[in-house]
Amino acid sequence: MFALVVLLALGITATAAHAVDITFQVRMSYQVELGAFDPHSDSVDLAGTFNGWGTDPLTPLADADGDTVYSVTLDGFSQGEQIEYKYRINGQWDGSEEFPGVGNNRYYTVPSHGDTITVWYNNLEPGGSYDPEQLSWWNDCVFYEIFVRSFYDSDGDGIGDFQGLTQKLDYLNDGDPQTDTDLGITGIWLMPIQDSPSYHGYDGTDYRSINPDYGTMADFEAFLAAAHARGIKVIIDYVMNHCSNDHPWFVASAADDPAYRDYFRWSSYDQGGSGPWGQTVWHWHSPSNWYYGLFTSSMPDLNYETPAVKDSMFQIADYWLDTVGVDGFRLDAVLYIIEEGDQLQSTQGTLDFWAEYNAHVKATAPDMLSVGEAWTNTSTVIQYVSNDRLDLCFEFDLSYATVGAANDNDPGWLSDKANQVYMQYPYLQYATFLTNHDQDRVFTNLGESEGKAKVAAGLYLTLPGVPFLYYGEEIGMVGSGDHLNIRTPMQWTDGTNAGFTTGSPWNYIHSNYTTYNVADEESDPGSLLEWYKKLIHVRSGSPALRRGTHDPLESSDSQVMAFVRSDDLQTVLCMTNTSSSTKNGITLTGDATSLEPGEHTLTNLLDPSDTLDVTVSTSHQLSGLTLDGRQTAVYEFDSDSVVEPPEDPPVQTGLHLDRSFPNPFGPSTTISYSLPAETHVRLGIYNIAGREVVTLRDSVLAEGPHEDAWDGRDRDGRELGAGMYFVRLEAAGETRTAKLMLVR
Repeated sequence: MFALVVLLALGITATAAHAVDITFQVRMSYQVELGAFDPHSDSVDLAGTFNGWGTDPLTPLADADGDTVYSVTLDGFSQGEQIEYKYRINGQWDGSEEFPGVGNNRYYTVPSHGDTITVWYNNLEPGGSYDPEQLSWWNDCVFYEIFVRSFYDSDGDGIGDFQGLTQKLDYLNDGDPQTDTDLGITGIWLMPIQDSPSYHGYDGTDYRSINPDYGTMADFEAFLAAAHARGIKVIIDYVMNHCSNDHPWFVASAADDPAYRDYFRWSSYDQGGSGPWGQTVWHWHSPSNWYYGLFTSSMPDLNYETPAVKDSMFQIADYWLDTVGVDGFRLDAVLYIIEEGDQLQSTQGTLDFWAEYNAHVKATAPDMLSVGEAWTNTSTVIQYVSNDRLDLCFEFDLSYATVGAANDNDPGWLSDKANQVYMQYPYLQYATFLTNHDQDRVFTNLGESEGKAKVAAGLYLTLPGVPFLYYGEEIGMVGSGDHLNIRTPMQWTDGTNAGFTTGSPWNYIHSNYTTYNVADEESDPGSLLEWYKKLIHVRSGSPALRRGTHDPLESSDSQVMAFVRSDDLQTVLCMTNTSSSTKNGITLTGDATSLEPGEHTLTNLLDPSDTLDVTVSTSHQLSGLTLDGRQTAVYEFDSDSVVEPPEDPPVQTGLHLDRSFPNPFGPSTTISYSLPAETHVRLGIYNIAGREVVTLRDSVLAEGPHEDAWDGRDRDGRELGAGMYFVRLEAAGETRTAKLMLVR
């Protein structure tokens, strides 16, 4: 009351804080395309801190104009109010809500005025459509992850080094595209190479240095030049989330140096809480009390709320890209850059940081690659390769499904997961792998079965994505448990120290080196190593495997996985038998996009002596196939062998939307359909947002077959961009739809 009297005495009128209206909009068209949302039967609602998380009351959104953008306007918010929310399908917490399994919410601070928030459901923008314009050099690569300490020792001190790595480049790629005796990789990812107090290097003390155990900067630059001369791109680990507690920045910060104090997060007390796997995240340091380190006390997190930290780390990136000349970075722990209260991972601040990082490094080196380690589920990972953040991220869920298919002799989960991943990411922009330096080695996971190892390799080296091998995977190296056990020296021969060093190796060598080593396997045409060489060389020589679309096929045998990869130049049929027994009489079923009716000659690119003359029926079936146990085949369709398909059966009833030819197409395609009786017909083309771009037919037609052509233009005659479109046929009170792929 006193304050009010004072205000009145001063002639100031007190006004209540005004309520702010917020409009929430969510785009659902891509969920419709994925089959996750049916606009005719499903609903979407808003659940947040302001409505009891969808129970007080339920807050549905409406699509007023049929454009699949759902919205609702709520009032009563206050300026500065912090809200959390997410969208749900059908008002249920059943896993179909946004960001299931990780607990992530959307965060928003209410401004002083009304606002509209528009997002894609799950932050998933349309992807998966054939768009060569999105592709870059890394889509043509097969990468090889190397731990320099364990690869090859050139000077007998027991530690791998850059001179040793350079000596072994011919094993990886001899630079001659006409030979197939090398492994054939075209990219290298180096685990940390900077100075560090640890053996692994993920806690650096100087981001611009070279670990003296590995040699000098001159040694690294000589290696880089030799790799580039062979056509090998080189990316290095860049650990931006944290550094060593021996780093000069942290030493100065702990000593309360005002220039560096805010380079890290300090607290006068233990703030408690725990990390994603239950670990302690606040650590005591005398006399500066407590500091934040997500992983361990020896790895304090950098504080990117301090501009000088970000500026310094961006300048270091410039140094490696511009001065040294590396081709990009593998970015460690990308989920954890900026914490927001109790939310430690995948915060909006972290996502915004990676967008800012990307803008900076692309300005320095537009063709550089950033591949992130976002060790979480697919729906969360996709956020990191959307909206101009990172180029690629590792697809962990897909790796589990791939190893599981080989281990369980059952590719069912993998087939579904591979198609989901392909459809949800920007076209082919994800990294595939089996295991890495933080996981039990794949050969151990597979019970040291060469057959299963060949299945796993056959699957992920023919599926879409950018593949990454972990050194020694190709020869059957083993290891589990402590990370030291999975980072052991490379097994080159069956001789002393597996040919890794003439001295005493820094780490023990697994006992299976006498059987599983490079020298012995290179002399055995049936070895795991020779199988990897075939797969990698075939992939490198196949534009469809590197850059092509992915169409899963239905197999009559549940243990056989099959799909078609296709681009403008080539179409291949990929088949893998996950069981140990031969499969006969396999029937594969596709659609007009994947299996073109007619007679074809197929040649197995992995074994050119294996050729087949086959017929694809008008129902898009390919029958009578045989595949040996634990075998992968990559059959190329001979385009010259295609003949007109057999005529359809003479009697057809009902409304039919038949295949469009060609599909994918450019510049035009012909759409065929059949009417059961004279009726009014509407034939339209729709984009992936559900909007009609052109009407091809709106008239009455007679009973029987009809055709209409589309030249890839909209109703105003403008050329449309490459991508996926839908043809919609409405006639006789029924509707039929099909996909079209426009290429430019």
